[in-house]
Amino acid sequence: MSKISAKYLITGGAGFIGSHIAETLLKQGETVRVFDNLATGRQENLEVLRKFTGKIEIIDGDLRDAEAIKAAVAGVEVVFHQGALASVPRSIANPVLSLETNINGTQNVLLAARDAGVRRVVYASSSSVYGNTPTLPKYEEMPTAPMSPYAVQKLTAELLCGVFTRIYGLETVALRYFNVFGPRQDPKSEYAAVIPRFLMALIEKRRPIVFGDGEQTRDFTYIENVVQANLLAATSTDAVGAAMNIGCGERISLNNVLHIAGELLGTKVEAEYRDARPGDVRDSLADISKARRLLGYDPQIKFPEGLARTLEALRAGVA
Repeated sequence: MSKISAKYLITGGAGFIGSHIAETLLKQGETVRVFDNLATGRQENLEVLRKFTGKIEIIDGDLRDAEAIKAAVAGVEVVFHQGALASVPRSIANPVLSLETNINGTQNVLLAARDAGVRRVVYASSSSVYGNTPTLPKYEEMPTAPMSPYAVQKLTAELLCGVFTRIYGLETVALRYFNVFGPRQDPKSEYAAVIPRFLMALIEKRRPIVFGDGEQTRDFTYIENVVQANLLAATSTDAVGAAMNIGCGERISLNNVLHIAGELLGTKVEAEYRDARPGDVRDSLADISKARRLLGYDPQIKFPEGLARTLEALRAGVA
């Protein structure tokens, strides 16, 4: 892929969220550089982006490689830092690699951005920083109580962003994602998110596996809403130095997800229930008033429509 003068760098741009941000920017006529080592990103996502000839540059690189990051940020105005080793179970299985990528890798991005004169870094944080506290909805000023290495890493990197804003003047915004889902989310990964796992099982006429009793709730957030939040976070002057929730402000149980999916497919769902996994939280719901106020964030795609779109994409083989 030939070098271009890019306005935006997206770390993890071959991943689910990163590739959607990249595609949206490219459709708007922007120039984009993607940085990914395909540890969790997918070639299929890159193929979508390669169609924008002359507007996209793809770099095969690792967040742990400070020199590679320095080269990637050269000349860009905004970094969308989506790159990470995501998943609570993965961080429990391999906490060292997870830490090196999620904390050290983020520091590499921040240092390189500072030194290159990047205007802003938009950081992908996580609702997992709140842990299993019973208070609902989750609001940004409440105490954090991470329950897994991944959650600790996301919170630590988020704090690093704030420090780089206060000490070095690098503009940063941290977005705490709540259970993002949509097309291009890998349903076959060992650490696949719950919605693509559920939908693929139903499509293949298998019993979906539910960890716990299925009554645990999540604020499932369709990918288009998250892309909207990122683009707003790249420009909002009020958001600099802040961390904020990105969700829909609605919660739904896993059992209800299966019920709605069964209705969409016209099938009766019989799930297989297993013991809850360590590190998983019971209930999650975002207070999104801060993002509404600071970003003008307004989620447009509600859960049922998002689920129908995701199912359609999976059935078409483009997940």
